[in-house]
Amino acid sequence: MPAPGTISPDKLIRLIGTPGSPILIDVRNDEDFGEDPRLVPSSARRSYTIVDAWGPELAGRDVVVICHHGAKLGHGVAAWLRHLGSDALALEDGFEGWKAAGLPLVPESRIPPRDRRGRTVWVTRARPKIDRIACPWLIRRFVDPSAVFLFVLASEVEGVASRFDATPFDIENTFWSHRGDRCTFDTMVEEFGLKTEPLLRLATIVRAADTARFDLSPEAPGLLAASLGLSRMHSEDLPQLEAGILLYDAFYRWCRDATAETHNWPTSKVKP
Repeated sequence: MPAPGTISPDKLIRLIGTPGSPILIDVRNDEDFGEDPRLVPSSARRSYTIVDAWGPELAGRDVVVICHHGAKLGHGVAAWLRHLGSDALALEDGFEGWKAAGLPLVPESRIPPRDRRGRTVWVTRARPKIDRIACPWLIRRFVDPSAVFLFVLASEVEGVASRFDATPFDIENTFWSHRGDRCTFDTMVEEFGLKTEPLLRLATIVRAADTARFDLSPEAPGLLAASLGLSRMHSEDLPQLEAGILLYDAFYRWCRDATAETHNWPTSKVKP
């Protein structure tokens, strides 16, 4: 059982990727981070030395603090955050315990530079359907919960990326795009170190729906139908994105928790 004021890695991994996930703050010092510059999915680095400066913005939020071994830094910062109004816990055994458990880690080198408010900014083509909804969902749930997404004309993606320090995705001749028969969602799962069984299963569904290869997944036609339906329901890209994120929340939970479950019509008839 975790010590008071802590959360275990196996409990936290069940929260990451869901709408109810806490805010994750990595407070390892530069030396420890330099030894392994990867992050627990959806976490962001903050300096423990100025917790009194950034802590108030997290008041009223659920927070998990990650230090190197789950000792003094994690417990100290969590205590400060509780003093400042957060419901904060320290990750049991810290980053090293998470790594020892074989849980996914996101390479910091793959996360684009953040803006002055600490957000990654991404840009892609307008009128998203499948890949351009799935990728923002993955980023928001596993990489950067505060990520900003800009949808523009295809001809303007490169210029907007340059002028606004945004990272282009799901467009030809960019790093974050299709590779061979794999779609951009596959690329992100691979590059962000998120090759868990549920996300790989979801990636197959996304790839099948996005490339019309329904032989890969029997669920793909359903995803395509729902995606096209959302595109007809919403004339604006950002409301469509928010609706689509809920759709992918549901698909992810099915991939993680419900693939063996079936649904049949109940009957009270007595068999002859």
